[in-house]
Amino acid sequence: MANAHQNRGTSVRNDWIVKPVGLPLIRRRCQACTSDTFRTTGKFRVNANHKLLDVWLLALCTQCGATTKITIVERTNVRSVRPDLLDRAHENDPTLAAELLQDGAIRRRNHIALDWNDAWRLDTGGSDHPGPDVIDVSVRFDAHIPVRPVRLIAEGCGLSRAEVERLITEGSLVSAVRLSGKLSSDFAFTLKRHAG
Repeated sequence: MANAHQNRGTSVRNDWIVKPVGLPLIRRRCQACTSDTFRTTGKFRVNANHKLLDVWLLALCTQCGATTKITIVERTNVRSVRPDLLDRAHENDPTLAAELLQDGAIRRRNHIALDWNDAWRLDTGGSDHPGPDVIDVSVRFDAHIPVRPVRLIAEGCGLSRAEVERLITEGSLVSAVRLSGKLSSDFAFTLKRHAG
């Protein structure tokens, strides 16, 4: 249970969640200007050519406003397209856009990357930063958002990134996963504030 104190208040367990708060920027070179970022609001274009369908997610250049199309379905027989996908594309469902941008096959086919800066937040369940000697934290991702664990831990514990790096080096901050680089899947860590 989140924030349940154990052993006379010297240890606490927290559950943190990394939540998307918007759609990420799409990294792709603009053909009209020098920008390499596009923003989508979740609008789709569906085009039928006899029994073949194309479905694109539309995005606008953040600098000049030029439109680019992210291919979702290309020259596919109408019977092969999931009806719910087609319905949601016709409705310009922004949650469908978020789901499709998470699909690695779609990103590879379109030669795009995602920029999640400013499109996520950390929910620590209201836990306070200072406190017990030992903190056990489980971090869950509501979407595949690549984030540096050092940044998450610094933000969630009210520490500087340099301080988090120091705690890792001295062995006071441990995890079963590497805390350097970026992660986009659930992990856990233990922080010992006072070395015993």
